[in-house]
Amino acid sequence: MLKHIGSGKDDAEIQLLKLQANQFIKDYTQQLSVFPSDNPNMLLFIEHTECIGFYYGFFYTTIQTLIEQIGFSKVCNSLLQDLVTIRILEPASKLRSIELLKSYFGINHRRQNYYNEAPKWLELKEQVQRTVLSFAQKVYSLDSTLMFYDVTTLYFETFEGDELRKTGFSKDNKAQQPQILVGLMVNKDGFPIAFDIYPGNTFEGHTIIPTIKSFMKLHEVKNLTVVADAAMISTDNIEQLRKENIHYIVGARLGNLGKESFELLDSKIIREDGKTVRINTDKGYLICGFSTVRYRKDNYEMEKQLLKAKAIVDQPAKNKKAKFVKTHQEQLTLNAELITKTSKLLGLKGYYTDLDEATLSTNEVIKRYHDLYKIEQAFRIAKSDLETRPIFHFKDEPIRLHLLICFMALVISKHIELKTGISIKKFVTESKRVTDARMINSLTQKEIIIKGKLTKTTTAILQNLSIPH
Repeated sequence: MLKHIGSGKDDAEIQLLKLQANQFIKDYTQQLSVFPSDNPNMLLFIEHTECIGFYYGFFYTTIQTLIEQIGFSKVCNSLLQDLVTIRILEPASKLRSIELLKSYFGINHRRQNYYNEAPKWLELKEQVQRTVLSFAQKVYSLDSTLMFYDVTTLYFETFEGDELRKTGFSKDNKAQQPQILVGLMVNKDGFPIAFDIYPGNTFEGHTIIPTIKSFMKLHEVKNLTVVADAAMISTDNIEQLRKENIHYIVGARLGNLGKESFELLDSKIIREDGKTVRINTDKGYLICGFSTVRYRKDNYEMEKQLLKAKAIVDQPAKNKKAKFVKTHQEQLTLNAELITKTSKLLGLKGYYTDLDEATLSTNEVIKRYHDLYKIEQAFRIAKSDLETRPIFHFKDEPIRLHLLICFMALVISKHIELKTGISIKKFVTESKRVTDARMINSLTQKEIIIKGKLTKTTTAILQNLSIPH
């Protein structure tokens, strides 16, 4: 006698006991059935079944499939892949993420495994970026000769800095807290390709050269045009870009033009909607375009600033500054020269490039620069949806690992947005609508997972992502 299951008073009770007995035999012998449907645990009796929770199976399976499609599965182990996955669903600390993996997906990872494996992941940055570039070339027909670059700041929940975490100009309005600078490169679609980290007090214009050179060296790119905003331009940067044979399209701060260049621009520009002009300067070709929409906006802002300036001149007060106010013989007066110069710049937007008209037309230069907004979209996803900041780590290695995980999550998130046409936030919301019920059979004490039914939206998502369902 191996086991006594029990006794029953009627046929119904005996039938339940037989069910338990058959399940015990299968568990004990581990003998596979010839008939796939011959699984007594799949027979549910409502009065003997209880729901004990749910899993987000659809979300997990979808993200894991994308991880495989992109190629991360060949670079990273399962724990790192799962940390990237949970980052998209519910951003949290690494240890909290391990708990969420168990709660939301039924996946168990030991904390000690994280401590053992995490230091090895720091060596994966170049492999990850190579994988991303290869995927982008296949899926997005990536043109490696054109990249968009920008930086952002990520602050820490502390007021103590170190060699990496330093106070500096903050894009998050957290000037009192230490931060780091993150440089990001994306393609024309806004798909992230590469990233780099710099100390928080680094001038953002000093990040563009090393990031681009690192990208070109890693991927053996010989010819590259980089598109960046006006903060990236300086005489030193221009010289280095030319020295490295890197072409550029960057924003121009027209208010900083020298007298000669300004007068030449003023004499040549035609202030009609859509008109452009190209002039040669020491920073390359200066291209300027006039827009009536921009003129109305600039004029409105200038009138507000003038009203503020006049009020300060009429009633001087301490600690009050305005753009068009200057001090003359200890008296506050309006800066007539600056007012005249600003009025002549109303409606104008400028760009620098080293590419001549024959290589890239003026209209194409402007068009490419306007695509720079896509990198801002990538930063918004990273900061808001993936909650990259504030950062709670205090050592160099965990900080770099945190950014690696967030970068991988950003790659997946942006791919979802580009292919489905919906935001990553909406994707998560829709994915959560498809849940797998966790049922416990009180007769056999076995847990059964009942898969959720796909909605029309989630079916369309899978189709757009080329995932079979």
